[in-house]
Amino acid sequence: MHVGYQEILRVWQEADELPQIADAWLWDHLMPMAGPADGQVLEGWTLLGALAAQTRRLRLGLLVTSNRVREPAVLGKIATTVDVISQGRLIMGLGVGGTRQPPGAGGIAGANPAVAEYEAYGLTLVSPGEGIARLAETIAILKGMWRRDVFDFEGRYYTLRANRNEPKPVQSSGPPLLIGGWGTRTLRLVAEHADVWNIPGPPHNTVDHLVERSRVLDAHCEDIGRDPRTITRSVQYIVSYDDPAGDRKAVLELIAAGFTHIVLSLRSPYPPGVARWLVDEIITPVREG
Repeated sequence: MHVGYQEILRVWQEADELPQIADAWLWDHLMPMAGPADGQVLEGWTLLGALAAQTRRLRLGLLVTSNRVREPAVLGKIATTVDVISQGRLIMGLGVGGTRQPPGAGGIAGANPAVAEYEAYGLTLVSPGEGIARLAETIAILKGMWRRDVFDFEGRYYTLRANRNEPKPVQSSGPPLLIGGWGTRTLRLVAEHADVWNIPGPPHNTVDHLVERSRVLDAHCEDIGRDPRTITRSVQYIVSYDDPAGDRKAVLELIAAGFTHIVLSLRSPYPPGVARWLVDEIITPVREG
């Protein structure tokens, strides 16, 4: 948010030349979540397609796609297209999306920011239970579209008749699935379906809270007979440009807590050479340490 296309492209192309950076992410909001309400925000999947066409190495995705913004089969077609454009580099980041939540939910202070955003774009908030049920149906639809030639689906919320999705994604069986969230019912979906689990880290959530949620995921895996080690634990950490030593300490704590996929979130405006700065000041020292 509060950043234009050329600046985003500059940082992504810089990161694309640095093998120490594995992947790059966008978000799925239509209005700023903080700062001036008239700030710039570009639509995530459209932007992702443009960036996929202008990078060659980075894995890429949305952290995470709101399941409330696009119909599931339309989302499946969009994601397939980006996987084709990127030649098989898409990670399918997916989350429940906007639901009716009390103030302060998810470690984000203040009123639920989805209320104003969804009202502005004619979208509806649903209960958390309905949001999770819809997400489960979306996951089934995506897998069906990506793996079957002709696909029917009959769910409580979505119905498809003779869906055809050609071409198929470049990645066999479809892009890996990352599910973002922290609620106990969402973590059940993670255990059942996801390759990667993502949760916001500091400053939104403490390391102790992340560890507690990780244990809930482990319990779900035990219930269904899945090895919890087959799910990559992913966390977002907001970088402080002024305190790289503090950033390094925080990242090491997250790794020690079992989170091996670290998303270094950057605030705009982006300093010149910021991707190289991440490598030199955070990534390389952490790996060497």
